[in-house]
Amino acid sequence: MVSGDLLREARLRAGLTQAELAQRAGTARSQVSRYERAEVLPSLETLRRLIRSCGLDLSFRLFNADLEEHDATLIAQLLPLTPEERVERAVRAIKHVYLA
Repeated sequence: MVSGDLLREARLRAGLTQAELAQRAGTARSQVSRYERAEVLPSLETLRRLIRSCGLDLSFRLFNADLEEHDATLIAQLLPLTPEERVERAVRAIKHVYLA
């Protein structure tokens, strides 16, 4: 199932275990496992929430299909941050561009 593969790829890219992802997303580890094995099909909103908990967006597979060196560096810099820290960083960058 595409959603299970997508979720697993997002979790692995973020360097998270199923338990860590479940904790970040506020769900049970067993539920994450069931989604990844395609035993249960998550709703689109649930899939989006889980992937965002990995610090990615649903379109990550499309935009990062061919990683360039700068993409890999950016990902490595962002992985240690929580989703909230990533949002704060993005907001600061946007403000810098528009207020500069």
